Amino acid sequence: MGFKLSSRGDVPAFIVMDVLREANAREAAGESVLHLEVGQPGSPAPQKVLQAARDAVDVGRIGYTDALGVPELRQAIAGHYKALYGIDLDPERVVVTTGSSGGFLLSFLGAFEQGARVALASPGYPAYRNILKALDIEPVLLETDLEHRFQPTPELLESLDRPVDGLIVASPSNPAGTMLGDAEMSRLTAYCDANDIVLISDEIYHGISFGGRAISALEHSDRAVIVNSFSKYFCMTGWRLGWLILPEDCVRPIERLAQNLFISAPTISQYAGIAAFECKEELDRIVAAYGRSRELLLEALPRAGFDRLAPADGAFYVYADVSQLTNNSPDFCRRMLQEINVATTPGVDFDPARGHRFVRFSFAGRHEEIAEATERLGDWLSGASKTRFA
Repeated sequence: MGFKLSSRGDVPAFIVMDVLREANAREAAGESVLHLEVGQPGSPAPQKVLQAARDAVDVGRIGYTDALGVPELRQAIAGHYKALYGIDLDPERVVVTTGSSGGFLLSFLGAFEQGARVALASPGYPAYRNILKALDIEPVLLETDLEHRFQPTPELLESLDRPVDGLIVASPSNPAGTMLGDAEMSRLTAYCDANDIVLISDEIYHGISFGGRAISALEHSDRAVIVNSFSKYFCMTGWRLGWLILPEDCVRPIERLAQNLFISAPTISQYAGIAAFECKEELDRIVAAYGRSRELLLEALPRAGFDRLAPADGAFYVYADVSQLTNNSPDFCRRMLQEINVATTPGVDFDPARGHRFVRFSFAGRHEEIAEATERLGDWLSGASKTRFA
């Protein structure tokens, strides 16, 4: 007889991972599956990163590190902020984490007591609200739409019936790919600072933008908590490496939590991560390839019948309103996978209330796969009865 489970595990599934599991099963059975469901770069980590990992293994640098991370990596991250944002950042404020997921867990635990209220845009990354729920912290969903560019605003925060203790903002966002401009980020950070709201800024898609660079909350407030990762721009998803930028007085409490929860981030990944900052030219070529796939989707999806699209300023997603085709995005995506082997993510993963009429398409994979997927989608919808997807 098993033990009694706690209620912390009673959170919704991360649906995109369920879709990936089914897609992988079809692929293993010999089907030609095109992966537009998961936000995972189709390119491997840069060669210098791979070589740095080999070197770390060869010299046996695979023991524990300081909970805050190896000094060389923390310094490299601080240098990245100087080069990209013009910010003189003390490396002592940098905490190396086990991916951005570890960063979210540490920042949520460090910033909020049980019962705290934390606002976030809906649609948004589902793990935010699911981690908060598991920690007995209340997620307060701000229903955003195209008029808000799917981003939170001071006005939306002001309209809440009760104040909140925190705000999570993501720019570029997942799933919509929209970004906050400099003025919008300034207004949000000022509102949070003035109202004692902890601002946690998810910046894991920085470096992947089309038309202008993303603005860091750190450019406007030293009190903001910054979460970033090597997974997206640096193409290191499975390396499980990320970082936090914290206010000075928050570093030691977070360090104590990190010591007990994780000991340290993966050591080989940390030494490999140092080399990642030497690979900008190679990584920017990958971003340029994302841009070509983005253009292809933004042109081809409307022809196929998906003509209500979020702007996709950054990241590698197109968020499509498919209400003219279906009111049941989970079933729609399931049929798409079963009938034409194109894997996509239903919007209910990102917006429990309204996601039934949205689908997210990822263009993180190879351009050839994106092109073939658009052809399959066009043929599928042109030959389908519109009532089929009701």
